[in-house]
Amino acid sequence: MQAWRVHRNGEPGEVMRLEETDRPTPGDGQVLVQVLAANINFPDALLCRGQYQVRPPLPFTPGVEICGRTTDGRRVLATPTLPNGGFAEYVVADESALLPAPETLDDAEAAALHIGYQTGWFGLHRRARLRAGETLLVHAAAGGVGSAAVQLGKAAGATVIGVVGGSDKAETAAALGCDLVIDRHSEDIVAAVKEATGGRGADVVYDPVGGDAYAKSVKCIAFEGRVIVVGFASGVVPAPALNHALVKNYSIVGLHWGLYNTKDPAAVRACHDELTRLAAQGAVKPLISERVGLGGASVAVQRVADGTTTGRIVVLPQGAAR
Repeated sequence: MQAWRVHRNGEPGEVMRLEETDRPTPGDGQVLVQVLAANINFPDALLCRGQYQVRPPLPFTPGVEICGRTTDGRRVLATPTLPNGGFAEYVVADESALLPAPETLDDAEAAALHIGYQTGWFGLHRRARLRAGETLLVHAAAGGVGSAAVQLGKAAGATVIGVVGGSDKAETAAALGCDLVIDRHSEDIVAAVKEATGGRGADVVYDPVGGDAYAKSVKCIAFEGRVIVVGFASGVVPAPALNHALVKNYSIVGLHWGLYNTKDPAAVRACHDELTRLAAQGAVKPLISERVGLGGASVAVQRVADGTTTGRIVVLPQGAAR
C-alpha cells in the first residue's frame, strides 16, 4: 500500500515522503481499517516537527483521525495507532475505540467531526459549563478547531464572537454563524469585545492559539469568566499571571481531550452520540475547505502548519479529490 512516512523531524513539506509499504498488521483487540478520508490536524505538523506530546519512533506515518471501513463493512471513525497514522491506504485501530460514522455526513465531513468537535464539546460543556445567553470568544474562528467551537457555541445558545486574521477568514467566520467577527490584523480585540458586551467582557474564551491571543483574552474576560486553554498554534506558550486571575476572578481551564480516551471513554462515546444528533439536525457540519488526493497530503499539511487555511483539509486516499 501507499503511505506517507517521516524519517526525520522537520517541516512537513520537507520530511513527509510517499512510499510503498506493507499493510499494518492488527494486534490483539485491533482491526484493519481501509482509510476513506483522513482529516489534517495541526498536531500532524507538530508530529512531523517532533514537537507533539507524543513522539512516535521514526519512521512513522502522521494522520491522527480518519473515517474508514472495517473488513466487515462498518463505516467508522478512528484514531489510528501510531506509528501507522492515517495518511495511508490502510491503518490499524483499537476495536474498543471505534465510533460509528454519522450517516448524514460524507466521508470527509465525518473524519473531521471527531477530534476537533470532541475537543470543542468537552471544552465548552464539560470544562467551561457554557450556558445559553453567555458570550463566547473564539480565537482562530475560521480554522478547523475554531470553526467547530463556533458551531457548538451557537448550538448551545451562546453569543459567539470570532477572532480571525484577514478579511477572507472574516467572511468564513461570519458564514459559520459568528454574531461578531474581529479581524485581529486591523481591529483592537479588547476594545471590540468590551464594546460588544457593554463592558462586561466574554464569559468563555476558547483559545487554541496561545501567545498574544491569550494575553488579549484575559484583558476582556468577564467576572467569573473561563479561559479554555486548548493549544498553542502560535508557537508561544503563555505564562499566566495568577495574581491577575485572582483580582479579576476568572478561571484558567486546561483541556487535553486525548486523556478522556483512557480516563473516561464512556464520556467520549456519549459526546459522539450528541455530536451525531447535532449533525443530523444540521446544527453542526464540519467546514471542509478542500479535499485532496493522497499525493497532495504533504503540501496540505504544510499549509495547515503555516496557518494559511480555513476550515479543514481532508485527504481522500480512496476517493476523488475536489
